[in-house]
Amino acid sequence: MSVGTQHNGRGSTTSTMDGDTLAVLETADRIRSTIETVIEGKSGVVRIALTVLLAEGHLLIEDIPGVGKTMLAKALGRAIDCSVTRIQFTPDLLPSDITGVNAYHQRSGEFEFKPGPVFANVVVGDEINRASPKTQSALLECMEEGQVSVDGATRELERPFMVVATQNPIDMEGTYPLPEAQRDRFMARIAVGYPQPQAELDMINSHGARSPLEELRPVATVADVRTMVEQVRSIHVAPAIQRYAVDLISATRTSPALRLGASPRATLHLVRAARAYAALHSRDYVLPDDVQDLAVPILAHRLLPSPEAQMEQRSPEQVVSELVARLPVANRR
Repeated sequence: MSVGTQHNGRGSTTSTMDGDTLAVLETADRIRSTIETVIEGKSGVVRIALTVLLAEGHLLIEDIPGVGKTMLAKALGRAIDCSVTRIQFTPDLLPSDITGVNAYHQRSGEFEFKPGPVFANVVVGDEINRASPKTQSALLECMEEGQVSVDGATRELERPFMVVATQNPIDMEGTYPLPEAQRDRFMARIAVGYPQPQAELDMINSHGARSPLEELRPVATVADVRTMVEQVRSIHVAPAIQRYAVDLISATRTSPALRLGASPRATLHLVRAARAYAALHSRDYVLPDDVQDLAVPILAHRLLPSPEAQMEQRSPEQVVSELVARLPVANRR
């Protein structure tokens, strides 16, 4: 893929990419720039969202109300010319409201399947933890297998398929904590956070008269995204980097600060995300830096702290950061 190398500011090398890869990077950059016209001053958050998209994962955005969680999810969907649906999760939402239902057609005397909002390329799940665990579980099959089973019939979902869910912190009123199996299906969890003062001033002007989402136009097609995904799959992960990722995952399973470590699915998600992250940094190979940068957003939401860690107020994010700092770094190539 690469035809040469050049040094970057981090002391590592960056590939001079071929034409196909450069086209992928240009498309990704257009999507990023478009999203950032709506979400200002959050380039790191947008980069993680793009990483998850290119790695064929699902994204969980957790933060307090009013910081732009839903805005980010909608902007990602509208930047691509694809089908986008939104589900407002509420306590009375039923699983069939998500997956669809077989309805009896009186004129024909037969049952007809009415697809639910999950049949789209990008599904925005707003406040997912306000629905009951039974309703949340309706997403398990579609997120893992890309299909929906209703009344014994299985239907494939569109590709690409991405769930971008938002949730409020679990200590807020009217929320249900996501089950471990549900959290594990999200490739990454991010927090938007408060904007910087200057970005908030800019937001007053840009959001004052009308929502910038109304003016946002698609800058990529479904075919573009499929091409990017295929290109990301070819990013090289050296055996030493694979071992480094496995060692990091294993460390979460043996850490006394955690009573639930990361699953094998987390290992696959970490490596797939590292490929996409490397591509977004103009490289056709993964570095330990990529694994380290992604460790917290990919792993922390899957982990449960031990009672001792909770008493010490050590969060899973802190534990993962400590493991990354302690674990020997693998050879880069």
